[in-house]
Amino acid sequence: MKTCLIALLIAIALLAWGCGNGPQTVEIGDTVRVDYTGTLDDGTEFDSSFGREPLEFTVGKGDMIPGFENAVIGMAVGEAKTVTIPADQAYGTRRDDLVFTIPIGSFGEGSAPQVGQWVRLSAGDGQQFNAMVIEVAEDTVKLDANHQLAGKDLTFDILLREIL
Repeated sequence: MKTCLIALLIAIALLAWGCGNGPQTVEIGDTVRVDYTGTLDDGTEFDSSFGREPLEFTVGKGDMIPGFENAVIGMAVGEAKTVTIPADQAYGTRRDDLVFTIPIGSFGEGSAPQVGQWVRLSAGDGQQFNAMVIEVAEDTVKLDANHQLAGKDLTFDILLREIL
């Protein structure tokens, strides 16, 4: 009887231990490697890691857009999912105050800006930022410093490759 009781307790302990040790899932602070494809509402692909090294990042560190980080939390290695991330959890909404005009002379002599060109500028405090030339007039250049994906909902197909 005593042997049966010990065997039963061991079996219960093993069963309880096994139930709590399912597949590891992503938590804040984990470093992960994922493959992804990002598309816009119209199906246009704007980025993909397939065909190159998987994207590696630490969840919760803030290196990724918030919606992408939140999407990988709880995923297990080998799991794939599709998520749509609203603009406010991606690159934010478009801001009118980030569209501005500067004198064409700011580009220096012999340097003619072209519509669609990205330029690197310095703010008054020395901080640098990128802006796209959206209009060129005789004396001025209109720039847009919004991220090119600002104001857009983004869909990602995500495959969790590794939890490091």
